Amino acid sequence: MGLDVLVDSAGTGGWHAGSAPDGRAIAAAQRHGVDISRQIARKVTADDFRRFTHILALDHDNLRKLRALRPVDGAAELGLLLDYAEGLEGRAVADPYYGKAAGFDVTWREVALAARGLALSLASRGE
Repeated sequence: MGLDVLVDSAGTGGWHAGSAPDGRAIAAAQRHGVDISRQIARKVTADDFRRFTHILALDHDNLRKLRALRPVDGAAELGLLLDYAEGLEGRAVADPYYGKAAGFDVTWREVALAARGLALSLASRGE
């Protein structure tokens, strides 16, 4: 596909800012060959809306919050991540936080499916 992209993650709330990922998320990522153990949570900033071409929310509540946070000069396209996953459009990514560890694998599958769809979309548009 040949994409040259920068991917980042941030939350609309700051309560986990500065923290490492949940251990269950680290384990799920590790099972897929990805080390996220050094990631540090951060809150979305106004500059993110200028720096990135797309900002994708995992659920409708966070999409609403992102729309409220977007500065007037913020050009990033906003949407739901699962809009890029065929058959899951309009849905929220499963939130595994209050459930069992297996829920993190469900979330991984949904996000991976959407990431592939997003990559194909970006490639087809020449982004």
